[in-house]
Amino acid sequence: MDPSGDASGPAAPHPLSGSERREYERLRGAAAVRHRRLRHLGACVLLVLAVLLSPLAVVATWLHEEITDPHRYVQTVAPIARNPGVQATVTNRLTKRVVDRVDVPAITAHLARNLDKTGAPSVVVDGTRMLGGPLEGALTNAVQRVVHKAITSEQFPLVWDAANRRAHAAVVKVLTGEGTSAVQARGNAIVLDIGTLVDNVKQRLVRAGYEKAAKIPHIDRQFTLVRTDKLDEAQGAMRLLDVVGTWLPAVTIVLAALAVWTSPAHRITLLAAGVGTAVMMIALLVGLAVVRGVYLDSVPPTTLPRGPAAFIFDTLVRFLRESTRTLLVVAIVTALAAYLYGPGRGARVVRSAAARGTGAIGRGLARVGARTGGFGRWLDTHRAWTTGVVIAGGALALVLWNHPTPGSVGLVLGIVVGVLALLGILAGAASGPAASGPTASGPTASGPAASGPAADGRPGHP
Repeated sequence: MDPSGDASGPAAPHPLSGSERREYERLRGAAAVRHRRLRHLGACVLLVLAVLLSPLAVVATWLHEEITDPHRYVQTVAPIARNPGVQATVTNRLTKRVVDRVDVPAITAHLARNLDKTGAPSVVVDGTRMLGGPLEGALTNAVQRVVHKAITSEQFPLVWDAANRRAHAAVVKVLTGEGTSAVQARGNAIVLDIGTLVDNVKQRLVRAGYEKAAKIPHIDRQFTLVRTDKLDEAQGAMRLLDVVGTWLPAVTIVLAALAVWTSPAHRITLLAAGVGTAVMMIALLVGLAVVRGVYLDSVPPTTLPRGPAAFIFDTLVRFLRESTRTLLVVAIVTALAAYLYGPGRGARVVRSAAARGTGAIGRGLARVGARTGGFGRWLDTHRAWTTGVVIAGGALALVLWNHPTPGSVGLVLGIVVGVLALLGILAGAASGPAASGPTASGPTASGPAASGPAADGRPGHP
């Protein structure tokens, strides 16, 4: 059958002329440029949002944990009870309150009257009235010794922690409107339920012999402590903080990841994300320092000395400051890794030096018979893949770490670098000394350096 007679078959495509092909290539290039510009624009918008939200996410997470987690709050305020400056301030204040409640002039006057009634000489009576100052000083010293001993004892921190735990639980239950504590929210009022106290008193009276106390009729067991129109607003702010503190960090991380994924230049965007986040964390630390200065200037020395006031502020924000420093270290490490992954001269020098070092150690092991064979060759072939897995494992460890610190970031970084160096050494020990020994022009093509960063500029194991 003649194929040319088959009218139902598809017609052969008409070849493009030179001018048509040039126009096609021009339109295709213009579409690619527009697509690339849109990706750049989208990545920039996502990156800016992620960088700007990063300090807000840190602060929101800190506030959420401090307000909703009793253990975290008690852990935050616990050092305050153990600070010598705070202990001295509390001792002086309690001593003053106790002494102020003692009417020393009335005591001396009463003593003078009694002496006068007994017929004591007037010199003795008049001298008794002058004992007010020494008596007050002696009373102050005695009370201060007792209070100081109680404040500096091992029991005071325990009492402090227990009191803060109870107060925190009551405040959280009021703000959330949940729970069955004695202090509860009822509409626009905060009420105290004394039902448990009434039942306990009745039981004590019955045990003491007052059987009729069991017949005490039911009374109103709730007392209004505070009535305010702002309670609904406070509870609304608490609900907002619960949502923001939970989801804002995740949203920030997702925005940064989308920015890197959307951008045509993944490495540059990752580098920009690291640098931008580091700048915002530095700005947050500077902001904390400014707020600290404003707070210390606003506290009168008569109310709280500057030393204890500074310690209390630093204690209350120490977890926020620690989280900020941790994220700053992570951002710097991320930016540094993105730079070392690039084609820059400095990055190539570092990667080449690392590859030569691990390769030399591996070849030394191979010369003494410790060859890794096929496994080493597989590592050498899949350098980029194994490097990515190790780095991803380190990042996952930090994400799963409960409240990481700069020290934990340094530990994870050291482990990642050590594992990458070990994999590089194992890859270098794949070949025997004859195959991997140096020649006049350097390592042979079969050596690990041939496929490592020193040869093609691509990052691999250090």
